[in-house]
Amino acid sequence: MQRGKKIILLSHCILNVNAKVEGFEPYESLVKELTDYLYENKVGIIQLPCPEMAIYGIKRWGHVKDQFNYSFFKKSCEIFLESTVNQLESYLDAGYHIVGCIGVDGSPSCGVNLTCKSSEWKGEMSMKPELSSILADVRMVKEKGVFMEVLEKMLIENNINIPFIGINEENFKESLFEIREFIVNNSK
Repeated sequence: MQRGKKIILLSHCILNVNAKVEGFEPYESLVKELTDYLYENKVGIIQLPCPEMAIYGIKRWGHVKDQFNYSFFKKSCEIFLESTVNQLESYLDAGYHIVGCIGVDGSPSCGVNLTCKSSEWKGEMSMKPELSSILADVRMVKEKGVFMEVLEKMLIENNINIPFIGINEENFKESLFEIREFIVNNSK
């Protein structure tokens, strides 16, 4: 690939489905189509770290935003993102264009337009006789996940203004179309 002097940030699990909670791996063809499109359009990729994998490991249960919305998790996200923000500053200083950031909607960490929340999702689930009501309390809300909130805050603090878009894992074909439009509209 020739240098196109364009960079895009991708949530870790877009390129590495192995980092996702077991059972979530719905978009195999999206990865190939997306990376082919980025390659053809000379857009370089920065793969963001996965805070969930780093903190909780591969054998973790699914979480909701409420469980990550605390100081240790947020501070850890800042530490994980520090080198990424430094790289972006270096690219910008060298005349590169940051096209944007692609997250994964529904994720408690990397959601952009949607994240999952529940004030009841806590503790040892097998000990809860009211498990069905706890599961019913999980809902999608129009908010960013914690990791994306921290990233956006750090970018603002460093005077880096980039747009965000989220992949809808339920409808990745439509998401791919929207991402292509996003890249075209946000490329110089």
